[in-house]
Amino acid sequence: MELTKDERDLLQHAKREFPFPTLGGWYTEAEVDALNASLRESMDWRIGFHGPEIAQFEQEFAEYCDVKHAIAVNSCGTGLDAAIHALQLGPEDEVIVPGITFKATSLCVLGVGAKVVLAEIDPATFNLDPNDVERRMTPNTRAILAVHNNGLSADMYALEDVAQRHPHPVHGPAPVLGDAARAAGAGYQGTKVGKAGAMNIFSFQTSKNMTTLGEGGMVTTDDDDYAAFVNSMRAFGNTLENWGTNFRMTKLQAVAGSIQLKRLDEMNEARRRRVADFVALIEDIPGFTLPIEPAGYDHVWYGYTLLLDEEWTGAPRDKMVDRLIGEHGVGTWIMNASLPDYHGFMVKLGHRPEDVPVSTEVGRRLFCPAVHPLMSDEDLRYVAAAIKESMNAVAADMRLPAAVG
Repeated sequence: MELTKDERDLLQHAKREFPFPTLGGWYTEAEVDALNASLRESMDWRIGFHGPEIAQFEQEFAEYCDVKHAIAVNSCGTGLDAAIHALQLGPEDEVIVPGITFKATSLCVLGVGAKVVLAEIDPATFNLDPNDVERRMTPNTRAILAVHNNGLSADMYALEDVAQRHPHPVHGPAPVLGDAARAAGAGYQGTKVGKAGAMNIFSFQTSKNMTTLGEGGMVTTDDDDYAAFVNSMRAFGNTLENWGTNFRMTKLQAVAGSIQLKRLDEMNEARRRRVADFVALIEDIPGFTLPIEPAGYDHVWYGYTLLLDEEWTGAPRDKMVDRLIGEHGVGTWIMNASLPDYHGFMVKLGHRPEDVPVSTEVGRRLFCPAVHPLMSDEDLRYVAAAIKESMNAVAADMRLPAAVG
């Protein structure tokens, strides 16, 4: 596809600097004012950084997700650790994890000495394929750890059905957990992500759809026992007299979180509008497939994942991404390759790309260009033009059968 004159003009001006967004949920004067007020209050030696703010944020988040419990932690990673510890797994126990995900999803399982079993993703959604999960269930399966990938909920009900059909001989149906790091505010079958499943674990790290001063997280659940365990473990095991450490959120993070939560739907709606505008610019470009939003789901587009055609697998995709970044300054991430394709620790433990061939192949074709709600119309046009030009250049250079231009 040839570039238009306007697109060529955009690219011929000075190279833009569009790093992959390092700030997801942006701040307003409401956050600044609330943080300043809390900081000034905390200067009183009789108050310090204690107070009701964390409990208030937890209550607000629980109400937002319509769950009984929300437990604030200092990151999604530590929240995953606490949630997996709550399952009391042994060395023979298996946890099914998607082949494509950030490495924290597997590290939390490995950290308790249990076994990671990789299952395929559905290339249409980039989420766990329930059919493949069912094929990988064994009498040792103790949990299914799904990921709500890049803002789209996993099919939690289908995964729970699989668990019900293949109960553990001692512990019963495997609980289905959700790694919701990238899905704050997403919707699933009339609920918010955070409701379906035994536990869901959120991230408020700086690039996420809402953020609490750069780091932070939340564990949601309707299960009293899981909530009690996570609550105890995050504070040195104080309440249950079990092992624990310090996974606690700070007062100022909670203050920021309360404001961000109030604005979350507004910020996500802005994401959805910008994505719709971006789609209008790229939907006619040949060579890749656009991501989908199935009926009954509300995608919040933490990352906009494009899947290149098969002839772009591997080196052509990599060259195209390098050109987007180096020639045009368009931040582009691979979110994510299959775990055995990039996570060296998993490879050391014996996992191989061929264990999940569908996920491995998809992970070598996908890419996520920078798209952010605060981008201007011209910014989006620039990114779209850069994608066209980069695909044209690489297709011509590598003589791909599906050349763009």
